[in-house]
Amino acid sequence: MARLQFRVLYRQFLFRMVDLELLSRAAQGDINGLLGKFAALLLFLSLWLGAIAFGVGNLPLPPAVRLIAVWAMEHFLIATTMLVVGLFAVISWDSMFPDRRDVLVLSPLPIRARTLFLSKAAAVATALCLAVGILNALSSLASPFGFAAASGGLGMLRLFGVYWVTMLSAGAFNFGLVLSIQGLAQLLPRQQFLRVSATLQIAAFFLFVSMYFLQLPFASPSDLLSIQNQRLLGWLPSYWFFGLFQQLNGTMPEALALLARRAWIGLAASLGGAAAAYLICYFRTLRKIAEQADILPGSAGLRWLPPFGGLLETAIAQFSIRTLFRSRRHRVTLSFYMGLAFAFVLFITKAPVLQTMAPAGDPWHQVNPQMMVASILVMCSAVVGMRVAFAMPIDLRANWIFRVTPIRGGQDCRNSVRRSLFALGVAPAWVASAAVFCWLWPWRPAAGHLTILGLIGIILAEVCLQSFRKIPFTCSFLPGKTHYHIAIMAYVALVVLLGEGAEIERSALVESGLRLATLLTVLGVVAALLRWRTDSLEEGIEFEDIPAPAVMVLGLTRDGTSPVS
Repeated sequence: MARLQFRVLYRQFLFRMVDLELLSRAAQGDINGLLGKFAALLLFLSLWLGAIAFGVGNLPLPPAVRLIAVWAMEHFLIATTMLVVGLFAVISWDSMFPDRRDVLVLSPLPIRARTLFLSKAAAVATALCLAVGILNALSSLASPFGFAAASGGLGMLRLFGVYWVTMLSAGAFNFGLVLSIQGLAQLLPRQQFLRVSATLQIAAFFLFVSMYFLQLPFASPSDLLSIQNQRLLGWLPSYWFFGLFQQLNGTMPEALALLARRAWIGLAASLGGAAAAYLICYFRTLRKIAEQADILPGSAGLRWLPPFGGLLETAIAQFSIRTLFRSRRHRVTLSFYMGLAFAFVLFITKAPVLQTMAPAGDPWHQVNPQMMVASILVMCSAVVGMRVAFAMPIDLRANWIFRVTPIRGGQDCRNSVRRSLFALGVAPAWVASAAVFCWLWPWRPAAGHLTILGLIGIILAEVCLQSFRKIPFTCSFLPGKTHYHIAIMAYVALVVLLGEGAEIERSALVESGLRLATLLTVLGVVAALLRWRTDSLEEGIEFEDIPAPAVMVLGLTRDGTSPVS
C-alpha cells in the first residue's frame, strides 16, 4: 500500500509543477501542450549550444587561442545550465513543498508523512533531471567531438561522462540553493513567510539573471589563471563547476584546484541545505500550514485609490491594482518578464556592436542608442507582463461573483481593461524612464524620446487588447494558447531590430526636427488606427477559455428550429 501511495502521489506532484487550479475546466490534457512547448524550447536551445560547441572545438586556431575558446565554451555551457535550472526553481517555487491543499486533502487519509515527503522530493528531483537532460541532450553529444576529438574514442567517452556529471552537479547546486533559502524562510511565522517568500523568489530570479549576464570573459589562459582573478572567480559558482569539469576530465591546471574544491563544498552544502529544508517542513511547517491562515492583510496604502472614470472603470481598475499588490503569483509573473528585460538590458550594454554606436565621450549623459533600446524593452516587458498576468485568475472558483453582476462586454468594459493596463503597465514604465532621461539627457531630446516611448506603450497596449475579452484576474485560461517559446524568440528579434532603429531615432532627436515630426506622426497614426480597431470589436466577456473543437459544426437547422443530424 505504501508503494502504491508513493506512485500515485509522485505522479500527481510531478504534473502539478504547474498550478492546475488556474486552468480552464475545458483544459483537459492541455497541460501536455504547455510542457511540450517547454521541452521543445529547451531542445532548440540544446541544438544551438551543441552546434556552437562543435564549431568552436574545430576552429583552425593557434593552440593558446583554441584553448581559451574551448574553456570559454565549456564555462558557457555550465553557466547556461545553471541559469535554466535556477529559473526553473524560481518558477516552481510554490510547488517544491506541500501546500495548504496538500495538507487539508491528504491529512485525513491513512498516508504517512514520510511517504508524502518522499514522493514530493522524488517529483522535484525528476523535474530537475528532466530540465537538465533535455537542455543538454544534443549539446552533450556534440561537445566530445568539439572538445576531445584529438584524444581518441576513450577521451571522448570520458568527456561525455564528465559532461553529464558536471551539468547535473551544477544544476543540483542551484536547485538545492533555492530549496535551502526557502527552507530557512520557513522558520518564520506563516504570514511573514508568505511575505518574505515572494520577495526572495523575485530576488533569486534577478540574482540568477544578473550573474549570468555579468560573467567575466578572459582573453587568454594566463588571465584566467592569474592570482588576481582567482580571488574574483572564487565568488562565481559557475567557475567552481568549470574547475570541477577540468578536474574530472584530468586537464585541470593547479590554479583551478581551489575552484574545484569549492564546487564540491558548495554542492555538499547545497544538498545538505535542501535536506534540512525538507526536515524543517516535515517537523514544523506542516502543522503551521494547517493551523495558521494564508490570507494576508491588505496594505494600508491601497485603501484609497483615485477614480478611473465611471463606476465600472473605477471598480475594475482598482480591483486590478489591489489584486496585483496582494497576489504573490501575479507579482512574480510580472517580475519574470521584467527580469527578461533586465537581462537584455545587461546584454545590450555589453554588446560591442551597440558600444561602437555610442557617441564619443560619456555615453550616459548624451543621446545614445543603449538607453533608448533599454527603455523600450522595459516598456515592452511591463505591458506584455501585465497582459499575461491579467489572464491568470487570482481564484478561479470566485469568478461567480462577476458572473452574477450585470457586467456586459463592449466599450465600457474595454475602457476599464485599457485603463487598468495603462495604470499598471504603461504608466510605471514611462514614469521610471522619465525620471532617468530627465536626469541624464538634455531636456529637448529627453522630451522627444519620452513622447516616442509613450506612443510605443499605447501601441503595445492596444495590440495586447485585440484578443482580450476578459475581466483582469477573474477568468480562466488555456496554457496551450500561451506561445511563450515564440515570445522569447520575438524578444531576441526585437533586440536586433531596436539596435538597428536606435540610430534612426538618435539622428531624429539630435540632427533633424523634420525626421522627429515624421516619426511621431507615424507612431500616432498607428496608435489611432489600433485604438479604432479595438473599439470596433463588439464581443462579450469570456469567463472560460474553450479550446477549438476537433469537429467543426456548421450550425445548420431544419425548419429554423431543430439542427440537421
